[in-house]
Amino acid sequence: MPRDPMHSGPEDRERIGHMLEAARDVVAFVAMRRREDVDTDAMLRRALVNALQVIGEAAARVTDSGRQRVPSLPWGKIVATRNVLVHVYWGVDHEQIWKMATTRVPEMIAALEAACDTWPLPDTPTD
Repeated sequence: MPRDPMHSGPEDRERIGHMLEAARDVVAFVAMRRREDVDTDAMLRRALVNALQVIGEAAARVTDSGRQRVPSLPWGKIVATRNVLVHVYWGVDHEQIWKMATTRVPEMIAALEAACDTWPLPDTPTD
């Protein structure tokens, strides 16, 4: 059965949790790093891009109702960033990756944490 984009459900809370996990990964990846490392360290660069893609993909799957629970996030920009990273991979700007990783993503974490704190995950069956 298709999901109603206006009705938030447990999937929305899970996706927001995925966004938070990936955002925390981004912050950990850039800790003790310099901007130049994005240019010279392919593993760092790919890890950042992958985590940003996860954030965007999860955001794309949050319903309108779920997005309303975290109104401070720029949902459209988050999804658009994912689309650029996936579909225009050859033109990814390392400076923009660094700015997202060191500025925008850390700013998102507080909003995501607040949403997760006030929106518990549904109980999972123990079967």
